[in-house]
Amino acid sequence: MRAHYDLLVIGGGANGAGVARDAAGRGLSVLLVEKDDLASHTSSASTKLIHGGLRYLEYYEFRLVRESLIERAKLLKIAPHIIWPLRFVLPQPEGGRPAWLIRLGLMLYDTIGGFGALPASRGVRLAGTPLGAGLKSSVRRGFAYSDCWVEDSRLVVLNALDAHERGADICTRTRFVSATRGAESWTAVIEGAGGQRTVEARAIANLAGPWVAEALGSSTGASPEQPPRLVRGSHIIVPRMFAGEHAYILQNRDGRIVFAIPYEGEFTLIGTTDVSVASPADARISDDEVRYLCESVNAYFARSIGPGDVRFSYSGVRPLYDDGRGDPSAVTRDYTLKLGAAGSPQIVSAFGGKITTYRRLSEHLLEMLAPYLPPMGPGWTAAAPLPGGDMADFAVFFAGVRARWPWLPEATARRMARAYGTRLERVLAGAASWAALGRDYGGGLTEAELDYLVRVEWARTAEDVLWRRSKLKLHVGPGAASTIDDQLGAGPAA
Repeated sequence: MRAHYDLLVIGGGANGAGVARDAAGRGLSVLLVEKDDLASHTSSASTKLIHGGLRYLEYYEFRLVRESLIERAKLLKIAPHIIWPLRFVLPQPEGGRPAWLIRLGLMLYDTIGGFGALPASRGVRLAGTPLGAGLKSSVRRGFAYSDCWVEDSRLVVLNALDAHERGADICTRTRFVSATRGAESWTAVIEGAGGQRTVEARAIANLAGPWVAEALGSSTGASPEQPPRLVRGSHIIVPRMFAGEHAYILQNRDGRIVFAIPYEGEFTLIGTTDVSVASPADARISDDEVRYLCESVNAYFARSIGPGDVRFSYSGVRPLYDDGRGDPSAVTRDYTLKLGAAGSPQIVSAFGGKITTYRRLSEHLLEMLAPYLPPMGPGWTAAAPLPGGDMADFAVFFAGVRARWPWLPEATARRMARAYGTRLERVLAGAASWAALGRDYGGGLTEAELDYLVRVEWARTAEDVLWRRSKLKLHVGPGAASTIDDQLGAGPAA
């Protein structure tokens, strides 16, 4: 780690990792600090979609939808291993939004997204068809449209990895303590395992997510901003509720929508909620949210679920820009970038945003900071593949994986091909058999992969490995986390 940087990035979520990658690729010296693990908060607690946000059309957020759909197409090209198309079915219930209004909205969604980018929307018959399997017999018709799935925490890790390979210093488990504005730069205090140290930075990108206001308050000389509107979104994971690889978007009587998405082969992911909270620490699902999500899907599916069916849950706190709307569901998901006032312009803070627009946010932020940074190169991230994403077609690539490593169990081969893409060979490290990968922790996780995650991807605990670098937490035995933590010297598993 050096003593002086062009840019200090606070926060290791999607926006922070995206800015670090973009800036490093433009030739800037970059330091990213994250108080926990990469993607350990909001960015790993999303609904895991790269989408335009169909429902945002109801709030006339046309700019946000258009930008999101443009980004959807770009991200699909640069990360085809961790992002792929997903077909959504929107059943038409009695008393829901009028069919003509949905049809109009979907036509607009197709048009804004660019015809031909993904399969167009259409009306569908549900009763007696594969698209309606598992639904109540009374749910007879609906619509289908396309968006994309993303492995959200891996998106963050891969951006950070690319930033690191382009020269950025990535410091996880390193807390931003404070910063003081000087004549030419900021003097920042950061704290890691070795204690506190001081670094200089020409500019600061405050991408601390729910802690964005706290970081500003710790920056002497920075102008204060109105705190973000903190809104919790919670999800539950239950045993698989329907066959097929399509997902459902369900209209609730309260006007909100809930997604039901195939998840990790054996499960269905259901979410999300919108609950105003007072603190980032409130990222824990409530009993009311569990009941709400269960009741939402029970209105559509033949098999009912209850709290006892929930195998896992997660929550994230979104730092939304407070636009004054009372309903948390109506608060804008667009991002707002605030440049410091006169006397402290070398700091930009991000409020709001969604994972789909992280790359564009990064470009906008660097454009704002350009007058205060050394000359840098042009934007470049729209076409440069993320690590492992340099492939034309995932199906063709996976066929090559199966041919080259036939001894890998098929489910493990597919998971690893998705996670690492063309870098899979680096993980397998020349192994010629399953036994050569070392200890088997269950669920397809081996010593070779664990070593790679620690050595290359900043993993330090079982939670980093089993939840954020993979979703093997849903598949391994009950003692796996403790075994991994013991091996990594991380103490008892969380």
